[in-house]
Amino acid sequence: MAHTNASDFGPATGLSCRECGAIYDLGPIFACAECFGPLEVAYDFGEVRREDIESGPTNIWRYRSLLPVPPDVAAKPNLQPGWTKLVRADRLAAELGLRSLHVKDDSGNPTHSFKDRVVAIALEAARTFGFHTLSCSSTGNLAGAVGAAAARAGLDSCVFIPSDLEEAKITMASVYGGRLVGIEGTYDEVNRFCSELIGDELGEKWGFVNVNLRPYYAEGSKTLAYEIAEQLGWRLPEQIVIPVASGSQLTKVDKGFRELIRLGLVEDRPYKIFGAQAEGCSPVSQAYKAGQDVVQPVKPDTIAKSLAIGNPADGPYVLDIARRTGGAVEDVTDREVVDAIRLLARTEGIFAETAGGVTVGVLAKLVREGRLDPEAETVVLNTGDGLKTLDAVAEHARPSAVIRPSLAAFRAAFAN
Repeated sequence: MAHTNASDFGPATGLSCRECGAIYDLGPIFACAECFGPLEVAYDFGEVRREDIESGPTNIWRYRSLLPVPPDVAAKPNLQPGWTKLVRADRLAAELGLRSLHVKDDSGNPTHSFKDRVVAIALEAARTFGFHTLSCSSTGNLAGAVGAAAARAGLDSCVFIPSDLEEAKITMASVYGGRLVGIEGTYDEVNRFCSELIGDELGEKWGFVNVNLRPYYAEGSKTLAYEIAEQLGWRLPEQIVIPVASGSQLTKVDKGFRELIRLGLVEDRPYKIFGAQAEGCSPVSQAYKAGQDVVQPVKPDTIAKSLAIGNPADGPYVLDIARRTGGAVEDVTDREVVDAIRLLARTEGIFAETAGGVTVGVLAKLVREGRLDPEAETVVLNTGDGLKTLDAVAEHARPSAVIRPSLAAFRAAFAN
């Protein structure tokens, strides 16, 4: 492992176990040796001012003083993700009966998903630890983000995916020149294989962004919270709907909100966090509805493949946050996912991938059932581009008509 010093990780001071609180030095480890609980980054932020953030670059590195990255991170070769649009969604709000709604549209990232955020942080850790290969287990979007980030940084990449992913995601993940390995099995089986590879000499000097680099990787999702608050005029939304795969994104958005409050960058006011899953892979939603604290693994069966993690590592923490904030975890059918993709496209001109259909579908369901306050300021996340999941809406992708090139033919087709 390469030599590290305090400045390599900016304000980060160590790794802390989320279960027992044990503290570890910063390193490529992800589980507590005492209780096997997950590790996360601990910080000593010092003073952080709004004006310093606002004067930074228009990407996630404007928040470098809140992340485990070196002060000069913006000058290094990386994809510079983030600062995506927060779209005021008045037409969608009117359709659903909401007073104030925004869509945080992360399809504008370099590889068209929020995964560019988390990979950018993991890449810096990989550089610091002297890894020469960037790797991951992925349901699709992460594979493309890792391949692109490694290519930009001059590292090798080798990513592992379930072999039955959407064709567009397979193509995108393979175009960056790294190795792409399809595994016959579910994402959970792919992830288990990667954990075995870490302990083998074949995986030596490899940085698995969502395994041995997971504590750093996960911190990238906090930048969604920071951007939403800043783009709202330095205030927290009253309600937010977030997709749940592993659950890490939701837990880190909550962490980001709490950090902003603690640092005095936003007003301390209540907010509700809602988790969204597809019915065909809804272990966290099922546990929430049953009033349970344990999330029972399931075998995924849904078109929302980017959320198809049957044994979500952060599931119990998602339950805690939903209950603590007064939110909920809900799920929708594949049919509702497709309808929501089309609704968002029709009302706001945003073509979401299936995960975005899940969040918008759950938003609509929560409003319909009276479980989400229609008067409260609400944000819903779209985490990826619909061009990656074209099959989901293919049955609707037909010309309105096929006519001869004449006005008479057009009038005949559309007179009524």
